[in-house]
Amino acid sequence: MVFTTEKETQRLGYCLGRCLRAGDVVLLTGEMGAGKSVLTRAAARGLGVEGPVPSPTFTILNIHEGHEIRLYHFDLYRIEGEDALYEMGLEEYIPAQDGASLIEWPQMAQEAMPEEHLSIDIRYAQDGMARELTLTPMGGFDAARVQHVLKMLEDCDEYPDD
Repeated sequence: MVFTTEKETQRLGYCLGRCLRAGDVVLLTGEMGAGKSVLTRAAARGLGVEGPVPSPTFTILNIHEGHEIRLYHFDLYRIEGEDALYEMGLEEYIPAQDGASLIEWPQMAQEAMPEEHLSIDIRYAQDGMARELTLTPMGGFDAARVQHVLKMLEDCDEYPDD
């Protein structure tokens, strides 16, 4: 799917957040500035997280309380492989038993990523402004739930923070 505005990415993230369950893992890939953090902040709103949702670029992991489950927001850009993740003890949250894990830059610790996950790849479109998003359920991730997210997106006119 192609999104021409940040609001469209936010709407997708919000719908995704409303469908996330404890134990879910979402891997977000894409170039710097493509919209991974935008999508994650909107998913946080869908989970009921209130307040700011900053990127955990320097802390690696931020944990946010949602209405029913927690959001474990990872940014692995600065780590050097899965060994660093294991040394920090953060692998216990991938997957998290009491929340959903959204992981930016998962390729930095690819071996630590679970087989069952939703992969979201965000790329700049040819015009350099729009974004192309590809959602791919992997390893048994519930493909019907992904279709439900996309159906919700069709019916969602506005992002709640508008």
